[in-house]
Amino acid sequence: QVQLVESGGGLVQAGGSLRLSCAASGNIFRLLSMRWYRQTPGKQRELVASISITDSTDYADSVKGRFTISRDNALNTLYLQMNSLKAEDTAVYYCYAGFGPSRQYWGQGTQVTVSS
Repeated sequence: QVQLVESGGGLVQAGGSLRLSCAASGNIFRLLSMRWYRQTPGKQRELVASISITDSTDYADSVKGRFTISRDNALNTLYLQMNSLKAEDTAVYYCYAGFGPSRQYWGQGTQVTVSS
């Protein structure tokens, strides 16, 4: 079982930056495929960024060039550096971990609010 705890959300002005963190329990973090999702009321959860166990990354078009996903396997922590934030980035951000073909874990989410 893996538990994920996000932190780092908050209120920021448009153009500002935030760094989200996701701390994972257990000792298999290096084997987890990690992702950040976000969700706004009434909309489906959207994949924002992903990072594989080999540090290969991918981003949604809406955040490319502004967001950076990274991981520190020694600290069991996933990060999302968010720069040049826009009002449309306002959402609850969720950390996701995948292990093998069927095990999936989610964090509780952290609110990011960007004021325009």
